[in-house]
Amino acid sequence: MAKRVKRDVNAPCLVGEAVEVVGGRWKGDILWYLQAEPKRFMELRRLLPHITPKVLTQELRELERDGLVHREQYAEIPPRVEYSMTAVGRSALPLLEQLSEWWKKNRASVRRSAAMSEVDA
Repeated sequence: MAKRVKRDVNAPCLVGEAVEVVGGRWKGDILWYLQAEPKRFMELRRLLPHITPKVLTQELRELERDGLVHREQYAEIPPRVEYSMTAVGRSALPLLEQLSEWWKKNRASVRRSAAMSEVDA
């Protein structure tokens, strides 16, 4: 039998803060694609065809601000910019992998429940 961990229910829950950093519609996908190697903006656009350039720029800036992504600008003509994952970003990969596995196992059930709720409304 697994040992239950006693939690202080009055302590602040940090899940919301963490989700704010790695959550959002596209941040997980961006981090997922950056894990193998640095990518240029247009490479990410091709990998994420449904994201607008404006939203991709915004998400990359937020990930950079929060220290999960590094932006490298090269002094070349034409200018070249690459995005790569930082050590902090890499530390989030196990979380993203667990979330992906959880979704694979539960998405059908979640979608069924959501569909039944819409019918009842």
